[in-house]
Amino acid sequence: MMSKTLIAYFSASGTTAKAAKKLSEAIGADLYEIRPAVPYTEEDLNWMDKKSRSSIEMNDRSFRPELADHDADIAAYDKIFLGFPIWWYVAPTIINSFLESYDFSGKTIILFATSGGSRFGKTASELMKSCPGAVVKEGKMLNGNFSAESLKEWAESM
Repeated sequence: MMSKTLIAYFSASGTTAKAAKKLSEAIGADLYEIRPAVPYTEEDLNWMDKKSRSSIEMNDRSFRPELADHDADIAAYDKIFLGFPIWWYVAPTIINSFLESYDFSGKTIILFATSGGSRFGKTASELMKSCPGAVVKEGKMLNGNFSAESLKEWAESM
């Protein structure tokens, strides 16, 4: 029997991947990595360079990076924990690419993020536009170390 909960995540540097794996293990959920068709390099992620790929993408909120695959079996899940790093106070636009590639009607999407210092800001309301018919909940910033027990308690409270 497949778990009814999916942890879908995008990780550029590995930080969000670690948090996603920890959460997956804590609650026994399936894991799906959202990957760009063209992986991000360190230069792409240099937010101090206005010409870097991430800077260019984040300056155009309508930009949608292409996904490496469309293999997530979204229909099999009721609840999706969606993880990403916070870029420029919001989710990277690849998260919009992911949400717009599937039908999330009737699903509950719980956001979790990693960041050097930002909070969610307007992330939840921004992402709602990309998944009509879904309930989007602002979850938790998963920076640092969380015990499996605390992750499980938090996930069950959502």
